[in-house]
Amino acid sequence: MTSTDCIFCSIVAGGIPADVVWQSDTLLAFRDINPLAQTHVLIIPRSHHRDVVELAAAEPQRVAEIAAAAREVATLDGRDDFKLLFNTGPGAGQTVFHAHAHVIAGERLRGSSSTESVPA
Repeated sequence: MTSTDCIFCSIVAGGIPADVVWQSDTLLAFRDINPLAQTHVLIIPRSHHRDVVELAAAEPQRVAEIAAAAREVATLDGRDDFKLLFNTGPGAGQTVFHAHAHVIAGERLRGSSSTESVPA
């Protein structure tokens, strides 16, 4: 399923350019246009699902693939440690309603500690 008005579906289709850093048959990873850290990459499924909960219900294996891809993306950027974040719903900060994960690493985020969540 795709959504014609979804910016991430347009990126998957090649209609909107993105700084792609990694891809597979089922996933696409590209740099966030408003990075919060030296490494800030979004990983999205090529199929359209509103959020990670919908994705997990429809394609549970895809969530595991995203976690594995996060390690690869971090490694490509020379990072051993990273945050993997899913925003689910507008109250949690989700602004694009296509399931996606943020891979964030690098310098310490302003106001962030190891126990705080990352605003995104």
